[in-house]
Amino acid sequence: MNKRSTLGGGTLLALALLFIGLTVLFNYALRGWRLDLTQNRLYTTAPGTDRVLASIKEPINLYFFFSAKTAAGIPDLNTYGVRVREFLQELVARSNGKLHLHVIDPQPFSEEEDRAAELGVRGVPVGGAGGQFYFGLAGTNATDGRAAIEFFDPKKEQFLEYDVVKLVYQLANPKKPVVAWLSTLPMSGSFDPRSGQPREPWMIYSDAQQLFEVRPLDQNATHIDPDVNVLVLVHPKQLSPATQFAIDQYALRGGHILLFVDPLAESDSSGAEMGNPMAAMSADKSSHLTELLTAWGVKFNPEEVVADRGHALSVTLRQGEQPVEHLGILGLDKRSFASADVITAGLSNVNVATAGYLEPLTGAQACQPVKGAGPCFEPLLKSGTDAAALPVARFRMLFDPATLLDGFKPTGRSYVIGARVSGNVHSAFPNGPPAGVTLPAGQTALKQSVKPLNLVVFADTDMLSDFMWVHEQNFFGQRMAQAWAGNGDLVENALDNLAGSADLISVRGRATFQRPFDRVERLRRSADERLHAKEQELEAQLRDTETKLTALQSKKDSGSSLILTPEQEQEIEHFQTEKLRIRKELRAVRAGLHEDIERLGTTLKIINIVLVPLLFAIVALAVWLWRRQRRRSAPAGAGAVAAEAHP
Repeated sequence: MNKRSTLGGGTLLALALLFIGLTVLFNYALRGWRLDLTQNRLYTTAPGTDRVLASIKEPINLYFFFSAKTAAGIPDLNTYGVRVREFLQELVARSNGKLHLHVIDPQPFSEEEDRAAELGVRGVPVGGAGGQFYFGLAGTNATDGRAAIEFFDPKKEQFLEYDVVKLVYQLANPKKPVVAWLSTLPMSGSFDPRSGQPREPWMIYSDAQQLFEVRPLDQNATHIDPDVNVLVLVHPKQLSPATQFAIDQYALRGGHILLFVDPLAESDSSGAEMGNPMAAMSADKSSHLTELLTAWGVKFNPEEVVADRGHALSVTLRQGEQPVEHLGILGLDKRSFASADVITAGLSNVNVATAGYLEPLTGAQACQPVKGAGPCFEPLLKSGTDAAALPVARFRMLFDPATLLDGFKPTGRSYVIGARVSGNVHSAFPNGPPAGVTLPAGQTALKQSVKPLNLVVFADTDMLSDFMWVHEQNFFGQRMAQAWAGNGDLVENALDNLAGSADLISVRGRATFQRPFDRVERLRRSADERLHAKEQELEAQLRDTETKLTALQSKKDSGSSLILTPEQEQEIEHFQTEKLRIRKELRAVRAGLHEDIERLGTTLKIINIVLVPLLFAIVALAVWLWRRQRRRSAPAGAGAVAAEAHP
């Protein structure tokens, strides 16, 4: 017995030493290893994020300003603050030492608070003492470049990874993005022959000049510079084969393109030079890039306009007339936007006019990019289902928008007005450069994508016009604008997204860390449906009883109690008793709305507090009994063998 006890103690000591040794070994050998077991893979970064982090050449400092003490009293913000901090720490761990995170809790009237304001992080007033709540991120690079996220909005939590990685990308690539802009519409300003005054540039074009290095591109251009980050094409009408070939080659090099085509562009002045208003109205004002769009997997029909009765805006064609709904001028709302795409997710409304629609040639509405596969078509803007495609001829010489309702029959289909297209494509010029185009020495025409194409295309150009989204005023000689629609934000978001690398563009919206109580919501809806009818019935009985009771009591109060019979007095008592009964039953019904939810909560508590520990205890007891039985049976066997050996 003593020998067995000694061996058992030595075994335990050996196991303890082995455990300590393995712990130390794993602590060094597996340093940096992480396992993400969250349901939505919240801490698993996208491949594009990893490539952006790997491309950082100079150290970047990140300053996470978070008022932890204030957030402690706001559970939702406190939880989200932990989520943001942990995600930033994950990025730092994956950056090979290029990212340095500083977590700062700014105190009121402190240097940290001044530092937050200096770096562009905005404080939000909380409480009545004038305190500020900080929840933002700022970054600096080796050349004193700065970028900031003013405030982490919990409503944009699905784009947390994209917003943070975009900030890192901007700091790692501080040069202003180059945007080549080709437009056959007078977006950059022109001379107005009627007024004899120069026209101001369109607001969207002016805003782009503030954010990017905009290079105007002639519509007869035969070359696109290799340093162009985004190519913008607005109303590409009657482009020469040489220009289309230059666009084709840019796309095959992995170009980022923002394209606006239109079946009927109101700002197109075609025919106006003839001095005949009727000729101007009947002129062809469509634009398309049929060959290129076909090569990119997109179908666009310039002969049809989307009419949507559910999103039609009211317009006034002539002063003094009543506004009338125009089925071709649409005010799209959040229901029409792709909620998971960073370009459209934060928008509230976008206006379009006589817009066309887009279709994928592959037949798939959305897909995931696969290496070596064709382009993916993902809708960004869609009409409602109370819509139909009408011939463009009905809109060219339209004097009364009400006539669009004549014979209007909705198809029940949503028409795609804007889409994102990405992936590998083939050349629209499979036989080589068109006639008249000579390539530089040593250069050959590309026949397919070297890098995946990133294209955002809209079937409308009028959405860019100032009158569709902004009010302008002249304030002491200064041009002041007030946006009443999100068209400018839409274009800015598209340019901002496309101006990044393909890796940054590939970082899309993620699932949120907040997990709703789906089963509780189902129980609540089921209880509401089951008990709502009973509640209404009881309330109707209660109202009827109170009416009859009031009528009888009014007779008594008017001095006519002498004419009330004993039966009537008994009826009054009956109604009073009935009223109390109905009220009691009504309270019971309303209390029953939460009964199933409380029962579920109790069940979960029992499972977590009693059943799970009990299950572990049973398993542990079973293992202990099994090991004990083995220890008991081992000596008996050994004794039998000894007896046979020594009779």
